[in-house]
Amino acid sequence: MEKLERIQPNRQVMVFIFTVFVFQGRTEPLRYFIQEETENRSFVAHLTKDLGLETRELAARSARVVSDDDKQHLLLDPQTGDLLLRETLDREELCGPIEQCVLYFHVLLEMPVQIFQGELWIQDINDHSPAFTDGEVLLKIPENSQPGTLFPLKVAQDLDVGSNGLQKYTISPNSHFHILTRNHSEGKKYPDLVQDKALDREEQPEFSLTLMALDGGSPPRSGTVTVRILIMDVNDNAPEFVHTPYEVQVLENSPLDSPILSVLARDADAGNFGSVSYGLFQPSDEIKQTFSINEVTGEIRLRKKLDFEKIKSYHVEIEAIDGGGLSGKGTVFIEVVDVNDNAPELTISSLASCIPENAPETVVSIFRVRDRDSGDNGKMTCSIPDNVPFILKPTFKNFYTLVTESPLDRESRAEYNITITVTDMGTPRLKTEHSITILVSDVNDNAPAFSQMSYTLLVRENNSPALHIGSVSATDRDSGTNAQITYSLLPTQDPHLPLASLVSINADNGQLFALRALDFEALQVFEFHVGATDQGSPALSSQALVRVEVLDDNDNSPFVLYPMQNASAPCTELVPRAAEQGYLVTKVVAVDGDSGQNAWLSYQLLKATEPGLFGVWAHNGEVRTARLLSERDAARHRLVVLVKDNGEPPLSASVTLHVLLVDGFSQPYLPLPEAPPERAQWDSLTVYLVIALASVSSLFLFSVLVFVVVRLCRRRRAAPLGVFSVPESHLPGHLVDVSGTGTLSQSYQYEVCLAGDSGSGEFKFLKPIFPNLFVEHAGREVKENSNCRNSFVFS
Repeated sequence: MEKLERIQPNRQVMVFIFTVFVFQGRTEPLRYFIQEETENRSFVAHLTKDLGLETRELAARSARVVSDDDKQHLLLDPQTGDLLLRETLDREELCGPIEQCVLYFHVLLEMPVQIFQGELWIQDINDHSPAFTDGEVLLKIPENSQPGTLFPLKVAQDLDVGSNGLQKYTISPNSHFHILTRNHSEGKKYPDLVQDKALDREEQPEFSLTLMALDGGSPPRSGTVTVRILIMDVNDNAPEFVHTPYEVQVLENSPLDSPILSVLARDADAGNFGSVSYGLFQPSDEIKQTFSINEVTGEIRLRKKLDFEKIKSYHVEIEAIDGGGLSGKGTVFIEVVDVNDNAPELTISSLASCIPENAPETVVSIFRVRDRDSGDNGKMTCSIPDNVPFILKPTFKNFYTLVTESPLDRESRAEYNITITVTDMGTPRLKTEHSITILVSDVNDNAPAFSQMSYTLLVRENNSPALHIGSVSATDRDSGTNAQITYSLLPTQDPHLPLASLVSINADNGQLFALRALDFEALQVFEFHVGATDQGSPALSSQALVRVEVLDDNDNSPFVLYPMQNASAPCTELVPRAAEQGYLVTKVVAVDGDSGQNAWLSYQLLKATEPGLFGVWAHNGEVRTARLLSERDAARHRLVVLVKDNGEPPLSASVTLHVLLVDGFSQPYLPLPEAPPERAQWDSLTVYLVIALASVSSLFLFSVLVFVVVRLCRRRRAAPLGVFSVPESHLPGHLVDVSGTGTLSQSYQYEVCLAGDSGSGEFKFLKPIFPNLFVEHAGREVKENSNCRNSFVFS
C-alpha cells in the first residue's frame, strides 16, 4: 500500500490508482453472491447487520450505494437497511468471457464520513447454448492422409463460463473419423477431427458428418454444425509461417485501415500446391470486426477503433492454405498501447447545496474521480481555487470530500461557485472541470442597526392628534425572517412622562405619531428610546434615542400684571401739574406665556382723553408726560394702553389707566369719574356714615401732616440745601419692594394700606431704589376717595 501524499498549499492532491486511504472504513470488503437473471428488487444482503449499525442510523447518516461503473446496479432501502437489486443482471453482458464476474461498489455514510467497499459476485447460469459461427464446415483431406492425422475444426462459442460453458465435442458415428477435444491455453476447447483409417477417394470421395458441441449445464445445452469432408488428391507439404507467434504493439488511437503487420508463410510444394492464401482461423466476432487480413499478401489491417480501456490485447489465430487444401497455423499477439485519450471523470455522490453560516467544518460534497487510462495517463491531481474557504480531503481510494475550511459568513458572501478541476499526468494533459454552487443559509447573527444613534424631531405645539412627526429606520444584514424588523417604544425611566399618551410608533415601518396636541408651555422637550427587534430565533434587538422638541406657537396673549384689571374699581394715577416733560406717571407691567419672539412685548398708547399729553415707551411700558402740563389741561384723563407680542399673527391685550392732575398732594382727592351707579342709590344712613368717617380721617390726616411738617422743618435746619433722601434701611417693614427685574426700568417701593370693606385706603409712593436719586416731593399726602384701596407715598 503506497503512502498518501500530503496536500500541498495549492490544494492539489496527487492521486495514484493503487493508493488507498481508509477513513473510518473496513479493510476487508463486503462480499455478496447472486445469480444472474435474478429479478429486480431482489434481496441481496442486510447491510445494517453486516456493518454493525442500527437501521435508523442509515437514514440519519444519508447512507447510499455508489457503483464503480457508470450504472447503479444496487439500491439501498433506508427503512429496512436491505441491499436490493435495482435491475436484472446479465453476466454475459457485464463481464463477457471473464469467468469471475465481480461488480465493485461502495457504501457511503456521512456524519462522520465512512466508506465501505463491497463486491457483488455474479454467478453464471446455463442460459446460453453453444453455437457455431457457420452453418457448414468444408474440410479438404488428401487421400494419402495417414490414420491418426488431426484436422482442426472450427470451435463453437458458448457465452456461459465455467461448468456451464463448452465442455466437449461429438461427431455423428462413422468408420473413418472421430473427435478429439483439446484444451487451449486460454481455457477454450477446440475440436480436432482424427482420421481412424486410410481413405480412398475412388471408393468414397466425400463425407457429411454432424459436429455437436455440448456444455456442462444441467440439463446440458448443445449446438451442431455440418462438417463436409472432400477427399483430395495428394499434396505433400503444408504451408508454414516464417515467424510464429507474431507480437506487435498498436496505439489505441491508430486510424482505421492502418496496417498492423504482414505475415508470411512458405510451402515447399510446387505449382498450385505451393501457392498460399491467408485467412483468420476461427475468429471470434470481436476479432472479425476489428481486424482483416489480405488473402494474398498476408497484411493485417485495422477495421475498428481500438480502446485500451475495453480490450488491452488480442490473440489472433491465422492460417495459410495452399492450393492442395493443406494449411498451416500461426498466432499473432496484438498489444494495445494506451494513449491519453480519456479525460478524468468526476462523479458527485453527495452534495449539500445549502449550508448554514457560522457552522464549523461541514461536509459539502463527496465525489469520486476516475481516469480510464493507465500508467501516468491514469494518475490525477484534484484541486479547487485558492480564494474560497473550502478544502479537499481524500477519503477512500479515489473518493474526496469537499469541506469548509472555516465558518462562513452569509453577510460577507451568500453564494460560492466552486470549480473542481481534475487533471491527469498524461501527455498531453487532459482535465475535467465540474462546477458546483453552494448557498450559505442565514443564521440570525446580526442585530438590527439604526441609521442614527439618536433622532431629533421638531413638533409645533397645538398639533392635530395622530400627526406624523417623524420616522426611525433600522436595517438588518440578515435575510428572510431574520431581517424582518418590528419597532416598539421602550419603557421610559421618567415616571412623570406619560409616554404612552404622547406618542405611538408603527411597528412595521417605524413611523412616529403624536397622539394628542402638545403644549409648549407645559412640555418643551422629552426623550424616549425606541427598539428594533428582528424575527429570528433567538430574536436580536437594538435601540436608539429619540428627542422630541416642541416648537412654540403664538397661542398666549399678553397678560397685564400691573395695573390690576380685576379690582372692583380702577386705580387712579396722580400727577402733579408741576411735573416736567418726561415725568414717570406709571408703568404697565405685562408678561407673555410664550417664548422667543412670541414673548417679545411692545406697548403703545391706543386711546387718550387728550392726545399728545402722555406717551408710552414701546419697550418697557412706562407712561410718561409728553410735554409740560398747563392749567388748561383737563384734570381727569383716561388712557388705553395696548400690549402686543411679536408672534405671527400677533396677539394683544389692553389696559385702561385713569390719571388725575392735581396741584399738590394736599388737594382733596376727587372721586373717580367712573363710580359705580350703585353708589347713587345708597340710603341716607350710609351717606352719614361716610361723611362721619371722612371727617375723622381728615382730622387724623391733618394731625399727621402737622407732625410731618414739624419734622421736616427740623431736618431743613440740618440740611441747608433743602434736599434730603430717605435711606432705604429706614423704610418700615410693611413696605413692598418691587424690583426692576421684569420689564420695569427702575425699582420702586410701595406701602399698601387696605381698610377692609371701608372702601378707602392709603398709598404712599416712597422712592425709586437708586442711591443717587433725589426726592422731589416730600411730605405730600394725598387722600384718595373711598373707591381706591391703594395709597402711594413718594419720598
